[in-house]
Formats: sequence, structure tokens, C-alpha cells
Amino acid sequence: MDANMMMALAKAGGLAALGVAAIGSAIGAGLAGSAAIGAWKKCYAQSKAAPFILITFIGAPLSQTIYGMILMNTIVGKLTAEGGADWATANWAASLLAGLCGGLGMCFSAWYQGKAGAAGADALAETGQGFGNYLMTLGVVETVALFVLVFSMMGLG
Repeated sequence: MDANMMMALAKAGGLAALGVAAIGSAIGAGLAGSAAIGAWKKCYAQSKAAPFILITFIGAPLSQTIYGMILMNTIVGKLTAEGGADWATANWAASLLAGLCGGLGMCFSAWYQGKAGAAGADALAETGQGFGNYLMTLGVVETVALFVLVFSMMGLG
């Protein structure tokens, strides 16, 4: 395989990190958003105030896209630094796998954060209680994405 192909595959890892993480963010935000809309509908049907704070659950999975961008920038930064072509030749597979596997980890974190946010939105709208507990749950799921980001960056050296 020639050096240009190795560089391209290494860059593809960076793009995969962003793209796959963003897919998870879209799924998670969609799941939480659908539940929040349903929860608001229940509130309106019962002539209760609809809690705007449910937007927190909808937006929580979006941070994984930022983590994917950070991983992408780390990979691209290694490729564009002095000696980047040599680094790509030696580490193109690591870059590709860090981007794909890191992006998948972030994707699933965002997806399940959206599922947890959906449950939190429903529960909060129904009871008006427990926001802190629901938010802590989202934080634990978010931690998976942070671990994936840090460990992927460590794996790149």
C-alpha cells in the first residue's frame, strides 16, 4: 500500500469518529425529543404547565458529536504535524480503528443517553420530581463517551 493510501485511511478514521458519533447524537436526541414532546402533550392535555427543562434531556446526547470532533481533530493533528506522513505510514490502522471504534462507543453512549433522557422526560413531566436523579443518570452514560474519547486518544500515542 502506498503512503497516500495510508494517509487517506488515517484521515478516514478521523472522519469516522465525527460521523459515527454524530449518528448516535441524532438518534439519542430524536429519542429524547420524541418522549419530551409526548410528555408536553400529556401536560397540555391535563392543563398542567409543560416543563421547559425537558429540553435538557433532548440536548444531552449532542455532546458526543463534540467528542467525535475532538477525536477527529486529534487524528488530523497528528497527520498534519511535522513528520505526519511518517506517522500515518506507521499508524494508519490505529487511526482508522480509533476513529471507527471511538465513534461507535460515542454513538452508543449518545443513543442510550437519549433512551435514558426519554424515560427522564416522561417521569419528570408526570411527577414534577427527580430532575437531579435523572440528570445524574445521563451523566453516568455520558461518562462512557468521555472514557472512549480519552482512551482512544491515548491509544494513538
